Amino acid sequence: MPRIRTLVIAAVAALCAVAVLPATAAAQPRHHHDRTADAGTAADVLMADYDPATGWWPSSWWNSAVALTTIEDYELRTGDTRYRWVIGNTYQLNKGVFAAGERSSDPVEGDFVSRAIDDTEWWGLAWLRAYDVTGDATYLNEAVTIADYVDGYWDTSTCGGGVWWDRERTYKNAVTNGLYIRLTAELHDRIPGDTRWLGKATTAWNWFLGSGLINSSNLVNDGLTNDCTNNGQTVWSYNQGLAIGAGVEMWRATGDASALATARRLAEAGTSDPALVSAGVLTESCDALTASCDDNQKQFKGVFLRYLTDLADVTGAPAYRAFATRQADTIWTRDRTADDRLGERWAGGTSAEHPNVFDWRTQASALSALLAPIPAG
Repeated sequence: MPRIRTLVIAAVAALCAVAVLPATAAAQPRHHHDRTADAGTAADVLMADYDPATGWWPSSWWNSAVALTTIEDYELRTGDTRYRWVIGNTYQLNKGVFAAGERSSDPVEGDFVSRAIDDTEWWGLAWLRAYDVTGDATYLNEAVTIADYVDGYWDTSTCGGGVWWDRERTYKNAVTNGLYIRLTAELHDRIPGDTRWLGKATTAWNWFLGSGLINSSNLVNDGLTNDCTNNGQTVWSYNQGLAIGAGVEMWRATGDASALATARRLAEAGTSDPALVSAGVLTESCDALTASCDDNQKQFKGVFLRYLTDLADVTGAPAYRAFATRQADTIWTRDRTADDRLGERWAGGTSAEHPNVFDWRTQASALSALLAPIPAG
């Protein structure tokens, strides 16, 4: 994925200054939700954009991994098995080698590996979720293969640790390391008798906490400078969400209450700070009516909701579930078209130069929010 750089400060200011407009072609709200039915409708629309012949959602590689994970979450949350076939189809059609431009701007070298370390990690998490859904060890083994590759980019010679964002070793950032912690901790929690992945997860978690990526407001900035200090770049919801998810999974792996406490602090900041929330709705800086989110950024909020939901499940804290439910409700009433497409701006709103966008990436992101109020199965 291209490196995300800080948006112009004026765009953030405009987000607060400009009144939110009604969603484009808004559908009539449903005042009495059947939340499972709503999620099923959203999943159907997402799957309408899936290409069975190629086994992905054209044409975004890492986004397809996240969309697949969302469909897997959908089955686990609702019990609806209609789309289980997508797991095997995606795996069989994409586990091989692809030239640059066929799946990603980079070559894909087999086993979902590419020079973009974070892209590779998203696929690792997708296959771990596939294992949770199916019980098929093929997917667990694939996740191990991916994690072995990623682990080769852990490097203590720069910043004392951390995984590089790319094969060229140009940047250490939050997304790559949040993903690494979640991936390695999930492996530990699924491999009986494991100690190897637990050790790596623990080392990475401790490094992350001491790296400076988390700022004094308990928000996660994008990455580190060449001098190994917080670069002050944009606080994106997916980085915040991955850090929450890392803490939750470390708690599962170790029973360490401090990991869960850290996840809660990050969640409290992520559900209240104006950097990420406007009028109670999760809002990226690029959601401003004077800006547009790119294809990567369209999917960020759904990642946050996935891991906030995980935290809500393990803690039972009403505040997290209430925030997540608010997102589901505002999406359904203010960010949904007449044909049930769900958009980029969860609070609704559009402008002539920067219209609200409705595509499969925004659909997958919003579906993660719709799943949050449904009780865990």
